[in-house]
Amino acid sequence: MTDPDQAFAVTPGWLDWYRGPTEPAFVLPAGTVDAHCHVFGPAAEFPFAAERKYTPVDASKHDLFALRDHLGVARNVIVQATCHGADNSALVDALYTAGGRARGVATVRPDASDEELRRLHDAGVRGVRFNFVRRLVDAAPTEALAAVARRIAPLGWHVVLYFEAPDLPDLETFFASLPVPLVIDHMGRPDVTRSPDGPEFARFLRFVETNDVWVKVSCPERLTVTGPPALDGERHAYRDVVPFARKVVDEFTDRALWGTDWPHPNLKHHMPDDGLLVDHIPHVATTPARQQALLVDNPRRLYWPEEAG
Repeated sequence: MTDPDQAFAVTPGWLDWYRGPTEPAFVLPAGTVDAHCHVFGPAAEFPFAAERKYTPVDASKHDLFALRDHLGVARNVIVQATCHGADNSALVDALYTAGGRARGVATVRPDASDEELRRLHDAGVRGVRFNFVRRLVDAAPTEALAAVARRIAPLGWHVVLYFEAPDLPDLETFFASLPVPLVIDHMGRPDVTRSPDGPEFARFLRFVETNDVWVKVSCPERLTVTGPPALDGERHAYRDVVPFARKVVDEFTDRALWGTDWPHPNLKHHMPDDGLLVDHIPHVATTPARQQALLVDNPRRLYWPEEAG
């Protein structure tokens, strides 16, 4: 379904976000943070960047906050969408609307002024995101990332990295040289047809262990090969992804994060029910203590350190 007021033609094949999500059976602990989600537009108010690789369906701050309340989430970490480029206006607007219940991850270029960085910090931005997925960027942005990392280090921010597992060997030395904490999106996109005990995922886990790295056990719907999808009441979804996410949570209980990835950009095969994605959590964080760390304590330490005590 496309909003009749959509200001741009949506990318062909783009799936709209799931309307009317299920009420989760799993009750989230008080203070849960959705540590990876986005806002898209609305394009009529916040136009998409000319250099974007895709044009999404509008997904406003109001839609996001309605989902937050429906799922029982307390707070959000809103990640700047690549379709908005380095114009963080939609992100900043959502952060102010959230009234302290959201933090942000922005897109920042090396020539950003000190005043711009301070403006973003005051709005609630605590990190920057860099995309190394080859189909989404024209070239690996190593020089820009190195320059930006030096700029944000005094602010106490971190870098969020999006890359695919086969590219880690070429990038890990560079990543490890950065002077800020790192947060890895979607477990570094492992190939879930391989063993979670195999050499590729073991390399990723070693990278996490030996560096200041946090990991999002997010996007099973993006990683899965055999499913089943989180649709039609399925509360045991994405079984092929579970061993990978569980391994991360078990081994790095104090550095794992969770997020919905709403509104799930660039999915082509199915759009998950976000309520059923919540019901996926106990399969990867299998004890109340691990659920508390994953959903509350870890994101609070990273994004609201003044409250962590």
